[in-house]
Amino acid sequence: MHTENSIVMHAPLEKIFETAADLSLWPKILSHYRWIRYIEKSPTKNVVQMAAMRSWIPVQWTSEQEIDRNGMQVRFHHLKAFTKGMDVVWTFTPSHDGVEVRIRHDLKPTIPLIGRFVAEKIIGQFFISHIAGQTLAHLKRYVERTYGA
Repeated sequence: MHTENSIVMHAPLEKIFETAADLSLWPKILSHYRWIRYIEKSPTKNVVQMAAMRSWIPVQWTSEQEIDRNGMQVRFHHLKAFTKGMDVVWTFTPSHDGVEVRIRHDLKPTIPLIGRFVAEKIIGQFFISHIAGQTLAHLKRYVERTYGA
C-alpha cells in the first residue's frame, strides 16, 4: 500500500519543518488529533503513542519518529496496530510557489488476512490518506497564520 498527500504552504521553511516535527503541538493545532504520549523523547528520535479521529472513528498507533534536520525529513516507523511496519516520510521542498510538504506512507501488511484491497482502499484511502490530508490542511492553516510569508 502506498499513499501520498501534499500541499503548498506559505511560511518560512524552517518554521514549517519545526512545527511539523514537534509532536507536542499536534493535538493543539490539529483538531483531529486526540493526544500524543511520549514513551521516549530526544531532540532527534522519539517513540510515541498517537491517537486521532477519522470522522467519528477513533484510531491509535505507536510510532518511532526520527527528525532529520540536515536532510529536512521527518520519518516515522509504525510499531503497533494495523499499520505495524508502515514507513512514513515527510519531505519539505522549497519552490517558487512556497514550500511543498509531502507525506508518503508505505505499508506491507503484516496481518495475513489483510489483502491488497483492504490495505489500499480501507487502510490507505479511508484512514491514512484522509487523516494525512487533514493533517496537512490544519498544519498549513496554522503555519500561515502564525508565520505567514
